[in-house]
Amino acid sequence: MNAELRVAAYAVCVRDEKVLLARWVARDGAKRWTLPGGGLEHGEDPLEAVVREVDEETGYAVEPVQLLGLDSIRRRYPRRLGSFADFQGLRVVYEARITGGELRHETGGSTDLAAWHPLEAVTALDRVELVDTGLELWRTRPATGRVKSPS
Repeated sequence: MNAELRVAAYAVCVRDEKVLLARWVARDGAKRWTLPGGGLEHGEDPLEAVVREVDEETGYAVEPVQLLGLDSIRRRYPRRLGSFADFQGLRVVYEARITGGELRHETGGSTDLAAWHPLEAVTALDRVELVDTGLELWRTRPATGRVKSPS
């Protein structure tokens, strides 16, 4: 089994009781809403990564204003030739504020739409669990930077 680690940085941007989300397109074509953000390039600082990724996925320039916390997930995925990957995703979650730019959709990336959603309507969206985790970190601001125990 191959061990895989992906470190990524995401932004919780809330304005006027709405949260900015990007619609992620999975390899199988499924589409679900997520926080704007994504994987770090080798040697990239997480603060730089979240600024770059939000711009790529939404068109907005952001300023990270607070580290909200970390989220770690672990999954087992099938790979070619019958092998499996033991995947761990480490997600650095920031609160960020919009400083410029205009809303636009990413082309040729892992997302296809960006939109503001009313906070009270998020639970009705088809979304990844990171949206709930990020909003819970934003709402509660736990001292440990964790909203759940590691599994």
